Amino acid sequence: MMNPETPEELPEAPLAYENQDFLNSPDGRVLRILAEYQEPMARFRRERIQDTVVFFGSARFRALDVTSTELELLANTGSTEPAPMHEQPARRGEIEGGKASALQLRRAEAAVEMAAYYEDARKLAGMVATWAKSLPGSRHRFVVTSGGGPGIMEAANRGAYEAGCKTIGLNIKLPFEQHPNPYITPALNFDFHYFFMRKYWFAYLSKALVVFPGGFGTLDEMFEVLTLVQTHKLAKPITVVIYGSEYWKGVINLELLAEKGAIAMADLDLFQFADTPEDAFEILKKGLTENHLESAFEREQQLRERMRAMNEPAPNAQELLGPDISWTR
Repeated sequence: MMNPETPEELPEAPLAYENQDFLNSPDGRVLRILAEYQEPMARFRRERIQDTVVFFGSARFRALDVTSTELELLANTGSTEPAPMHEQPARRGEIEGGKASALQLRRAEAAVEMAAYYEDARKLAGMVATWAKSLPGSRHRFVVTSGGGPGIMEAANRGAYEAGCKTIGLNIKLPFEQHPNPYITPALNFDFHYFFMRKYWFAYLSKALVVFPGGFGTLDEMFEVLTLVQTHKLAKPITVVIYGSEYWKGVINLELLAEKGAIAMADLDLFQFADTPEDAFEILKKGLTENHLESAFEREQQLRERMRAMNEPAPNAQELLGPDISWTR
């Protein structure tokens, strides 16, 4: 009986964590999810981020900046492509020539309003970042965080950037072309595949939320956080500011929800409205100071800092993670 031919030498099999076919398959999903938890945590730890203030708001309007003469509506949330011409705000020449449609005129009016919100978000983020920079401690407190895209998100990152502070962008991979705005600190520029992991990082480190005018995404994110607060699923108090009372009261009637019994009357105390950067900053500063800077938990952490400064034994691994990642559920 003849022996079969010796088979050719096999190439080395790829290591499991280098096997892209596996990592990108349904079987590798659990590893992808874990990566979107562990990799951001490692970066937050490395950059010494203790907690955040999150800004939500519309991504569809470009800024009316000093170098810009026209406003442009984007095609979709986070997209770099403009919307169709018939949906764009009317240009000055179209208005003066009587060629603008009723929709374009309404959009032009709204675009000016949204540009004002952009500047308010930029100013407020700068105020928050400047104040947070003055706080003692070795970790970065109340770091301005956004969804990483254009519009209000860009304004928030821009305000913190102009204040000379670190600022975080939690972007999401979408089917159409989109880019992070340029004001995000490069080491804190994230891109997520899973919406739920992105939402986790919005909520987990946040000590305050500012909700500027926006659309589906903003509504989704706002009610996600309010539901977590309402159901006591957050292991810390959070200050929620809804910015632009005229806009939001025209979009949703939260008081009616309470009147109809869909939410408790006490749930209306979960948030506060503000219409100027100064008013919003005072609400944020008060909430963050009372709930965190002057809390028993915070005093305990400050004591730990002072003990380490007095050449006490080196902190353990858990302490190095920072109070939020170490001690909350």
